[in-house]
Amino acid sequence: MSVAVEPSPRSDGSVRWGVLATGGIARAFTRDLLAHDHRVTAVGSRSLASAESFAAEFGIPRAHGSYEDLVADPEVDVVYIATPHNFHAANAELALEHGKHVLVEKAFTLTGEQAQRVTELGRARGLVVLEAMWTRFLPHMAHVHRLIDSGRLGQVRSVHADHTQRLPQEDEHRINNLRLGGGALLDLGIYPVSFAWDILGRPVDVRARAAFRSSGVDASVATVFEHDGGALSTTYCSSETRGRNTATILGTEGRIEIADTWYAPAPVTLLDNDGKVLDRYDEPVSGRGMQFQAAELERLVTAGDTAGSPLLRPEESVGIMRTMDEIRSQIGLRYPDE
Repeated sequence: MSVAVEPSPRSDGSVRWGVLATGGIARAFTRDLLAHDHRVTAVGSRSLASAESFAAEFGIPRAHGSYEDLVADPEVDVVYIATPHNFHAANAELALEHGKHVLVEKAFTLTGEQAQRVTELGRARGLVVLEAMWTRFLPHMAHVHRLIDSGRLGQVRSVHADHTQRLPQEDEHRINNLRLGGGALLDLGIYPVSFAWDILGRPVDVRARAAFRSSGVDASVATVFEHDGGALSTTYCSSETRGRNTATILGTEGRIEIADTWYAPAPVTLLDNDGKVLDRYDEPVSGRGMQFQAAELERLVTAGDTAGSPLLRPEESVGIMRTMDEIRSQIGLRYPDE
């Protein structure tokens, strides 16, 4: 049994961040940035008052009353996109056109076509494009891959993960607004879908079913994927019920269990086929853990590596969004901004 402790990454402050939008996820990310010495030089909002309030809260020196002003700021190297899903593609393209690297909140875009367009623009401009799927960059996920690569799990045959929350139920809330890309799939389902891709690769077959709210958004979505070699994965997401939020990887020699909440820093346990614990990894992480994706983006920028992170290549983000397209096609979900 092992318990490893790795320090949270700290920045040297050479990369200057601009935060685009001032909602809850922007606040969570900015807190983790500042707690780990990352340099936040500007924030932008559609409202100058909102930008100024955000800047005052976090001690950010520059506040802009438009996204255009933020991306044109010469004191910004990287723009973090924290708007609702339906704005991700346009906001990322705006930043890239002004020569800024981008970290784009998940789900990366609304559609695979939009994702392709964003990544192609980044490639053409020689800029780093990274999806802010923060789970991919957490230490416990690195440990999961070490266990799999070591062969201790044997041949991986299936992956099972859920992401379920009891979120606001009012139709006017963003999560239930189809025009803002609301619904369980983009907010919650993206996590287990990306996880299945991460462990087993691109699905070769996708099957999906869903239940809907009166506002037209998906309330819950279940999927079964087939992967190369016949491996299977199942995912489930819901915005109206709170479940265990665990993940399991089954191999021929045992299983990996990731505890609640698996997509955030969480304990990882390796068990053999008799249920004996062979390894347990439980690393403390400071803050929420969003600093790890920021550290990876800064590494890429500093190295001039525009091919993207090996933990989540831009082309994989495109592929994941195309899988989401297929899920939506099967369940009959279409967004007004497609």
